[in-house]
Amino acid sequence: GDLDKVVNLLLSLSGRLARVETALSSLGPHAPAEDKLALREKQRLLVAQLEDAKELKEHVGRREEAVGAMVARYLPAEHLQDYQHFVKMKSALIAEQRELEEKIKLGQEQLRCLRESL
Repeated sequence: GDLDKVVNLLLSLSGRLARVETALSSLGPHAPAEDKLALREKQRLLVAQLEDAKELKEHVGRREEAVGAMVARYLPAEHLQDYQHFVKMKSALIAEQRELEEKIKLGQEQLRCLRESL
């Protein structure tokens, strides 16, 4: 459960940071200084939060190793391999699901913009 939460947190923060950086880069030279300052502050906070989330991921990774070692004592080799595969795939599938959700959101937003422009 913690792995799910941390992976989702990392993906969410990364996405938010990317959007802020895109907004910063799209600001023209005549953009109000307050807008630039607000976006830079948001960027700074998101970078700090992302670093904290990475530390959490490392902590969860260490816990995962400890749990894996305990599970290894009780499961036969075949079941242990299944367990290890499950844990590895779970993170990958969460990331893939999040990516697909973001693509769907982007597609819906593009569709909305196209409808408005018609």
